[in-house]
Amino acid sequence: MNLKLEVIVIPVSDVDRAKAFYEKLGFRLDIDYAADDKFRVLQFTPSGSGASIIFGRGITSKKPGSADGLTLVVEDVETARKDLIGRGIAVSDVFHYAGGPFNNSTQNPRVIGRDPEGRSYFSFASFEDLDGNSWLLQEITTRLPGREWKSTRVQTEDVATLAELLHETEQHHGQYEKTHAAHNWWDWYASYLNARQNGSNPQDAEAAADRYMDEVHHVAPL
Repeated sequence: MNLKLEVIVIPVSDVDRAKAFYEKLGFRLDIDYAADDKFRVLQFTPSGSGASIIFGRGITSKKPGSADGLTLVVEDVETARKDLIGRGIAVSDVFHYAGGPFNNSTQNPRVIGRDPEGRSYFSFASFEDLDGNSWLLQEITTRLPGREWKSTRVQTEDVATLAELLHETEQHHGQYEKTHAAHNWWDWYASYLNARQNGSNPQDAEAAADRYMDEVHHVAPL
């Protein structure tokens, strides 16, 4: 049985302020949905990540800022640090842990500078969101044996299969296009294709794409 960690809930005090921060960070906004004035949920996904964060109103009773050590894996910590600084994010100097990765048990656990041996997993930088939820950038250049799952996703790279799927997507999008206001067709296509490639049948994929356009891009029916 596959168990995929896909969502981490983080507590924030001001939803719109947090939304602006994570947009500036470069995370992809997947959902911004409010049922009423008591419940609102936002989902953001870091670039290339299989896991997302969720925050909002009526989501968690945890104290804002109490999430600690949320970790983003990067191939080059210095390049990632410069990118975030360029986006206006305050990021620490690159550091390594005196006692090894994530070891905060010593008196002064963080030592300024990259891991002196240049080891994968050992070099970090850190930043916080506006509530104080803390994030780490961890540089991983080579993974240890057994640290990656083999993909079981059906591959659709061959041209004939992809062409057939695109044709199917166009057919299902046609009905949506007739009944909704002007929109970017590629947004609907992307959601539909993603659902189909992850195992949904055409009807469920169509529903997922419709829901995505309604909740994220706010496309209204005619």
